[in-house]
Amino acid sequence: MPQTQTAVSGRKKRHIPEGTWTQCPGCKARLVTKALERNQRICPECDFHLYVSAGQRIEQVLDAGTFEEWDGNLLAGDPLKFTDSRAYVDRLEAERKKTGLSDAAITGTGMIRARRVAIGITDSQFIMGSMGSVVGERLTRLVEKATEQNLPLIIVSGSGGGARMHEGIFSLMQMAKVSAALARYDQQGGLFISVLTNPTMGGVAASFASLGDVVFAEPKALIGFAGPRTIKATIRIELPEGFQTSEFLLEHGFIDRIVTREKLKAEIARTIDYCGK
Repeated sequence: MPQTQTAVSGRKKRHIPEGTWTQCPGCKARLVTKALERNQRICPECDFHLYVSAGQRIEQVLDAGTFEEWDGNLLAGDPLKFTDSRAYVDRLEAERKKTGLSDAAITGTGMIRARRVAIGITDSQFIMGSMGSVVGERLTRLVEKATEQNLPLIIVSGSGGGARMHEGIFSLMQMAKVSAALARYDQQGGLFISVLTNPTMGGVAASFASLGDVVFAEPKALIGFAGPRTIKATIRIELPEGFQTSEFLLEHGFIDRIVTREKLKAEIARTIDYCGK
């Protein structure tokens, strides 16, 4: 019986380290992870914009070393003593260890091409970027500080979870609270640039994410209230092709422009200058 080449040469099968490859959710291409990171996690085959963390967003959008976090000491409570498959307090602790975040939003100030801004970012890795009381409070304080300091306001939304069910009505009221702060900011003549990424859904899409003076979106991002599968199952009709994607929403006037990740910083700076802020 002939020997295999491996047996003849005595070589062992080479082990490929975990994380070497990343599969694109859009076209399913297998991509070298290091090359993907160098390309700001944009698929070179189909231009799909893969997930990036809040920390990576800060590095991509702000001038290096200029970010100053606000209200990072705020931590979620457990007003309902909520438990599903595990207690909410245990889930929060696990999410903090997994992501390195204290909750699903980071807020603060920094410079974009030497223009000082107030910036908030929601991160879908932390309980799907859902909006609990801490997320709502951080964003509200962010808007209020932008109002007081007359700063352009940038919020980058990456939230697939909407209002956080673990906090019940306490999470739902954050939609109105942030929106009210934005109304006061608008009355003072502030400029709010909202950036929608994949995914921006639920109570986030139904409140502050849709209220920008200028609304940008990354290509092929899923944006809407209920997901397309839920809508289809409810109304029982076939949905239009590309429904709830950035491209579909641009065509129907819901957003102002689709901006690729590598051009976002320049587009924000240009918009601030154009609006005289």
